[in-house]
Amino acid sequence: MATDMQKLIGTSEEDEEEDMDMDVKEEDDGDGEENGEKHVATPVMVEVGGMATSGSNNQFQYHDQQASRRCRPLEEKERTKLRERHRRAITARILAGLRRHGNYNLRVRADINDVIAALAREAGWVVLPDGTTFPSRSQGPRPMGGASAVVTPSSSHMVSQQTPAASLRGVTSGYQSSGEYNASSMKGVYMPNSSPYDLSSSTRSQTPPMVGDGGEQIESHPLIGGSMNTVDDKQIVDLAPKLPERDFAGTSYVPVYVMLPLGVINMKCEMVDPDGLLKQLRVLKSVNIDGVMVDCWWGIVEAHAPQEYNWSGYKKLFQMVRELKLKLQVVLSFHECGGNVGDDVCIPLPHWVAEIGRSNPDIFFTDKEGRRNPECLSWGIDKDRVLRGRTAVEVYFDYMRSFRTEFDEFFEDGIISMIEVGLGPCGELRYPSFPVKHGWRYPGIGEFQCYDQYLLRSIRKAAEDRGHSSWARGPDNAGSYNSRPLETGFFCDGGDYDGYYGRFFLNWYSQIVVDHGDRVLSLAKLTFDGTRIAAKLPGIYWWYKTASHAAELTAGFYNSCNRDGYAAIAAMLKKHGAALNFTCAEIQMLGQHEDFVEALVDTEGLVWQVLNAAWDACIPVTSENTLSCHDRIGYNKILDTAKPMNDPDGRHFSSFTYLRLSPLLMERHNFMEFERFVKKMHGEEVLDLQV
Repeated sequence: MATDMQKLIGTSEEDEEEDMDMDVKEEDDGDGEENGEKHVATPVMVEVGGMATSGSNNQFQYHDQQASRRCRPLEEKERTKLRERHRRAITARILAGLRRHGNYNLRVRADINDVIAALAREAGWVVLPDGTTFPSRSQGPRPMGGASAVVTPSSSHMVSQQTPAASLRGVTSGYQSSGEYNASSMKGVYMPNSSPYDLSSSTRSQTPPMVGDGGEQIESHPLIGGSMNTVDDKQIVDLAPKLPERDFAGTSYVPVYVMLPLGVINMKCEMVDPDGLLKQLRVLKSVNIDGVMVDCWWGIVEAHAPQEYNWSGYKKLFQMVRELKLKLQVVLSFHECGGNVGDDVCIPLPHWVAEIGRSNPDIFFTDKEGRRNPECLSWGIDKDRVLRGRTAVEVYFDYMRSFRTEFDEFFEDGIISMIEVGLGPCGELRYPSFPVKHGWRYPGIGEFQCYDQYLLRSIRKAAEDRGHSSWARGPDNAGSYNSRPLETGFFCDGGDYDGYYGRFFLNWYSQIVVDHGDRVLSLAKLTFDGTRIAAKLPGIYWWYKTASHAAELTAGFYNSCNRDGYAAIAAMLKKHGAALNFTCAEIQMLGQHEDFVEALVDTEGLVWQVLNAAWDACIPVTSENTLSCHDRIGYNKILDTAKPMNDPDGRHFSSFTYLRLSPLLMERHNFMEFERFVKKMHGEEVLDLQV
């Protein structure tokens, strides 16, 4: 029975026995009451010589009874443990049924309190972490007919709902309204109508996410509204019916890929766990995913010497994918892995590149304090032969040609559907302006990364061509990594960013981004002719509501309130027939959290500005989620972005890549939600359209 329990609720034997001993102790203490006895020192009256007296012998008798209870037979303790195991087994079956049939996302070690809380929230009540429970005070209209009513005794001390500071813990839930933001930030972009399952900000504020004792996020269901009236000392709570989800049946087919783990290939270019991966891929294939995405790391393939490539592990992986009749999206990753959010392995740049960097650290991006960032190569050496006789662009080109030759058969058979070319840190086309290793913390504005000798030489030439040699420098009042815009002279409202020097500097700084993408993608187009190529763009959403858009500026996107910083990048991608991979599909729902509000974000404005810039340039848009997503609300938001409702041009994503394959995704409840998401992406009918 204990083994069954471990399988059902995921606890270790030691933890179970420890919890059980505590339960047994509590039950031991209460046994007297269960048998109708009282654990109080009640004197026993006896008759002596016709008189009722309280004798000392009776006191001894009482203490003997207490001692016998403390020394209960071992058999009875074992029976108590068996009863406890039986109770746990029933609880586990209840939990399993709720997860399987009721779509309750209960934690692994959930207990009966979690079940009661989930049922209460499903009924429209608010359950605080300490167990305090009360009706939701939603201000929506009273539902007409069909709405259920709950009558509860009125309390003289009604607990008012307080909104705790919501924390972002991996997966977030809820929707963001199109809130207030700088009107100039919108730049006239198309904003689709709200989906039928979006909520107003007033409704959302009534049911904030709660954080439990264990750190897990506990939420009131965001799709349940209601109203409350008091009648004759009774509180009558009318529960609104669940809002229907949007039906995607018959909509455009959007292919779904799943990103493989970062460490699926080790530093020796060998597959780490081929048997385990094969089992997982077969399960994914069973729900009709279209393919997988895999990183081909420069630091693994060309690790030891220039132009000595080892593709052995990737050959076996690609063959496995082909045998399963899946397709491949391949990322040519020219950056290091490790130190960024989501990185769970360490894959540095090639050893021979690191050796060059020790003698010439200017090949790496550098901040104003002289700190080097070895995450990727500076774009200043794109055309300088500092890598043992080759420029950085030539190194990338040789790597791409080797890949194309090695896997020619996969191109010919159409197994490789897209090549994404890494263009900067995390593979994204941006400066490494917010490195955690240098102390950056959200929502810091970051720092400009233009202080290596090669980029300084470039700005010196640009300043001389402009006739202002004194402008050959970076801003000296732009703050540090964790500054706020208003704390700096450069980014504050009316600051130097909008002055003559500021406009010159930002034009030069952002043009370096476009030029680097232009050079590398032109060679990628030549190498992979006939196969779609793509570039990844990040979503820098913090400080979007400010006039300067400081975090975007330091990352290389000149997107202040009076400029569109993404149109030039879209035009460059259009020139090479490249797709835009925008890694911000689901961030529209983040703005409701207090820690995001303080950073003056407008996630929805950013998403639609970038998507419209791409679609206006007629380039395909692919996407991937930024954060782990396992719940239906997150999936719905991705779907709503991938297939905008009422778009007059019928625009949609050309593909979507799920981040990423993990044991958590393969858990039954999570996988059922993922399967449902895939069907909707494919435009198939999903019978259950209720949340």
